[in-house]
Amino acid sequence: MSEHYAKSGVNLHAGYESVSRIRTHIERTRRLGMMDNIGSFGGLFDLTRLNVSEPVLVSGTDGVGTKLKIAFMTGKHDTIGIDAVAMCVNDILAQGAQPLFFLDYIAIGKNNPETVEAIVKGVADGCVSANCALIGGETAEMPDMYTLGEYDIAGFCVGVAEKSKLILPSHVSVGDVIIGLASSGLHSNGFSLVRKILFKDHSLDHMMKFGEVTLGETLLTPTRIYVRAVLPLIQQSKIHGIAHITGGGFIENAPRCIQDEQGILISKGTWPIPPIFTYLADLGRIPEDQLYQVFNMGIGMMLIVDPKDVEEVIDYLKSHHEHPYVIGEVTDTPGVVIR
Repeated sequence: MSEHYAKSGVNLHAGYESVSRIRTHIERTRRLGMMDNIGSFGGLFDLTRLNVSEPVLVSGTDGVGTKLKIAFMTGKHDTIGIDAVAMCVNDILAQGAQPLFFLDYIAIGKNNPETVEAIVKGVADGCVSANCALIGGETAEMPDMYTLGEYDIAGFCVGVAEKSKLILPSHVSVGDVIIGLASSGLHSNGFSLVRKILFKDHSLDHMMKFGEVTLGETLLTPTRIYVRAVLPLIQQSKIHGIAHITGGGFIENAPRCIQDEQGILISKGTWPIPPIFTYLADLGRIPEDQLYQVFNMGIGMMLIVDPKDVEEVIDYLKSHHEHPYVIGEVTDTPGVVIR
């Protein structure tokens, strides 16, 4: 190993060990089309293996944001990779695409192979949930950019859709019904506000009990991945529109899947709101209307369907371990109304 490089704070041997540790996790994500070239300069995927006549590639990239600060605080790093995958694959699912492959980028202050393995284990877990191959990535040791024990992670995924099966605003009609899929909690949004309320304004201990688990564990609950339950419905042309409820909550994300002259009406009380949201609202004295501008409030994804298909879609989602609720409808008045 270069002694001069080591004196600058970069440990090449730790990098080699990290690569060795993550290979088994990469192998778990194997799917049709994945090619054997891990460790090369670029990841390869064979589109000819797929039964798609008019393929449209759909891509997405995202990070985890300041939820990472909770991982640093708790020392728990094996779920944050799931969030990185979920934020990307749920986005491209909203366009009607099945995820094909994923690449991650980890920038870390000091390369600790155990920490890197834990992060990539989470990435692999997320890829398995989404039937998405982890075909490459990069781990960069950057001692002058990140303090000891800190890192950042971002991801990039590519999916494919039949051109005729793309989810487009033009497919949505006034009177269509909105089905909400339950979130697993906060997912990966609003954590700057969450941390301000809990750990700056009130100095709470992440080890305090919150229900049956600790507060830290509640906050680190990974983002739910909806691919396996929703994709078959897309392929059956049962879904007119999809909104992934991420940063910006309902107000920003709901209008992205409808036409300009259409609106969204959400009926409160039609789904259970997880306790963490009411806890934050009470502790931070956040007005209710602002909650829906920041958080998912217990709904991680909205599906817009024809009224005649609602019962069938709900039954299918329940049989695939989702918790669907009829939460609203598409209107002819632009904007989002929550009442």
